[in-house]
Amino acid sequence: MPKVVISEFMDEAAIAADLAGFDTLYDPGLVDRPDALAAVLGDADALIVRNRTQVRGPLLAAAARLRVVGRLGVGLDNIDVPVCEARGIAVYPATGANDGAVAEYVVATAMLLLRGAYGASAAVASGAWPRNALMGREIAGKRLGLVGFGSIARETARRAAALGMALAAHDPFVADADPAWTPAYGPVQRRDLTTLIAESDVLSLHVPLTAETRGLIDAAALARMPAGAVLINAARGGVVDAAAVAAALRSGHLGGAALDVFDREPLDAAAGAALAGVPNLILTPHIAGVTQESNVRVSAVIAAAVRRHLTQG
Repeated sequence: MPKVVISEFMDEAAIAADLAGFDTLYDPGLVDRPDALAAVLGDADALIVRNRTQVRGPLLAAAARLRVVGRLGVGLDNIDVPVCEARGIAVYPATGANDGAVAEYVVATAMLLLRGAYGASAAVASGAWPRNALMGREIAGKRLGLVGFGSIARETARRAAALGMALAAHDPFVADADPAWTPAYGPVQRRDLTTLIAESDVLSLHVPLTAETRGLIDAAALARMPAGAVLINAARGGVVDAAAVAAALRSGHLGGAALDVFDREPLDAAAGAALAGVPNLILTPHIAGVTQESNVRVSAVIAAAVRRHLTQG
């Protein structure tokens, strides 16, 4: 009987439905107990993870029988894919299953930061009436710049277009003739990265973390953004210099920013202290792609992929 180890949280109904009949160990706390995880992987055929479990080095070495890794999400920077390929270990991401959740996060956060009116509960309840101070901006007519134009960015663009935003994107891997640039909801202007940064009222990042994208949005890039612009990073933490974002917000050059991902996760107290009290900054714990609905979809996709590979691979 194949053994499946699940080291991070997953929809339990998907486990019951698609992994029935396997020797399944579901312990979402294993991600924080690497020695215990390595020990149970010694005779495991499959491993299912999210983004925190580092499937590389000693962990892969301990998993001598491993045949398949399921990733409850799409980024693969926590998995040593070349080593997996060399050993014949299949890697399955949940492509497409959380696109809508991330797209909603980006658009909702952009609206929240542009409007700037939703932190007034305490003031209003106390009898203050800060109406003039909270005259924010509408999202309609603003330009959304998408760094990367894959499936999540395209879902974001579709929702933004419905709200009246102008759309532009940079992605050297999407050909000029690709129909993605001319969807039914209206054209998406193709821009080089420098121009996109300089023109975008809202800049949203949709790229993987690679040697080329690490530090892509640094202090110099932030300085090129229009005054009052909004930055949203729901991609990978290392793509953005978080300290530079904090400085740009404190100076008033940026109008707002949302960081859902960090170079090191969980964000520890020392690193978090540098971001505490920064005006118009939203910090969330890598949750953009995780909703009740997307958790069900992602879990079902990966459980089915792992089952298929173990029974047919």
